[in-house]
Amino acid sequence: MDYLANALVAALGLISSFDADLYQIVYTSVYISVVACFFAALISVPVGVTVALNSFPGKRALQHLLNTLMAMPTVVIGLLLYGMFSRMGPLGDWGLLYTPTAIIIAQCLLIMPIMINLTSTAVHTADPRLLPTLLTMGARGFSLTWQVVRVTRVAILIGIITGFGRAIGEVGAAMMLGGNIEGFTRTMTTAIALETSKGEFELALALGLLLLILAFMLNFLMSALQGKAR
Repeated sequence: MDYLANALVAALGLISSFDADLYQIVYTSVYISVVACFFAALISVPVGVTVALNSFPGKRALQHLLNTLMAMPTVVIGLLLYGMFSRMGPLGDWGLLYTPTAIIIAQCLLIMPIMINLTSTAVHTADPRLLPTLLTMGARGFSLTWQVVRVTRVAILIGIITGFGRAIGEVGAAMMLGGNIEGFTRTMTTAIALETSKGEFELALALGLLLLILAFMLNFLMSALQGKAR
């Protein structure tokens, strides 16, 4: 019990003293996840709205596929991308392996199914009069998509935040593709795994506490947005 208490005190000391190594890891993790979330949202929101608004052959199969991909283990994505980005892989000449870009691509692929599904759900659960009203007003194509996004923006934003939370807590693909390089690709989750294995429990605990604080802030933000939507 004393060990845990002493480690907690040391961890709080690292946080309160703004330890440079600690916050470098936090910055790297947040930066990678924000960029991944941004690009994933650029693709996922229009796709999610399009899937929700249109009927086409294979739509049900696509929805089942998206549901399956939402539960895909991150190490599987990491394994597939490692094969693509390794020196012997088809994209090996791009030099992406063990870079932040590789982790960003992995996180994009990880959270896109989540964002597409939640965006589609947001459109489906919107006011049933929304689509007929927009069509009556002459909205078509991009204009229709934009108006739907504007009306359902709070629910869509919750989906984006959910994707960000999934991305920042990812560890498997980040470890495999980033290599956990200090000051370059070391994220909060990979650092926690490394420091714990090294016996540096205080630093790992400090990172864990900051990750919990970040998760609490995201949940608080989503609750506030849901309250605003009501």
